[in-house]
Amino acid sequence: MTNEVMALWPELMWIQDPGLREKTAKTWELALTKSVLTPDDLNKIPFTLLAGPDLKVSFMAHKRCVVHVASDAGNKMNEFFGADLPVNMDVLIAGAILADVGKLLEYELKEGKSVQGIYGKYLRHPFSGVSLAEQCGVPPEVCHIIAAHAGEGNMIKRSVEAYIVHHADFMTFEPFRERLK
Repeated sequence: MTNEVMALWPELMWIQDPGLREKTAKTWELALTKSVLTPDDLNKIPFTLLAGPDLKVSFMAHKRCVVHVASDAGNKMNEFFGADLPVNMDVLIAGAILADVGKLLEYELKEGKSVQGIYGKYLRHPFSGVSLAEQCGVPPEVCHIIAAHAGEGNMIKRSVEAYIVHHADFMTFEPFRERLK
C-alpha cells in the first residue's frame, strides 16, 4: 500500500487480515488514480456537498471519525452481546474505511470548491464505491456495507456491520445538516 493511502488511513492497521487490509488500501489507491481530488484536497474540502461556508470539517476528518465511532460500537457490541450478535471487526473497519470511497469519482473541483460532477449526477457513491472495491477483490460482505451505508441501504436487509457503519455515518452527519437548515 502506498504511503499516501497510509497517511490518509492509519486505521488500515486495525484490519487484522493482511489480505483484506491490502484490498481495502488498493481500493483507495484506485479511486485516487481515477479522481481529480488529491489526498491534500481530501484533508481540506468539506465532508459534504451540502456544506455552507461555515463548515470546517474536512472529508477525511468526517470519514476517520466514522471509522472510529463504528469500531468503538463494534467492540462494545462484541463485549456485551458476544456470540448472540457477533460483529466481524475486520469487515466492519474495512467497510467503514470504504463507505465513501466512491465520492472520489462523484466530486469535482471548481474554483477550489468541491461540487458534484457529471459522474456523480448519474451514479451515487455507493454504486461507484462497490465498483471500485470489486475491481480490487474486496469480499461481498464489505461491498455490502459500501452499498448499504447510505439511503440506498433502506431498500435491503443490512448486515450487523452495515447497520453500525450506517448509523456511525449518519450520527456524524445529521447534526451538521440540521445546523445548515
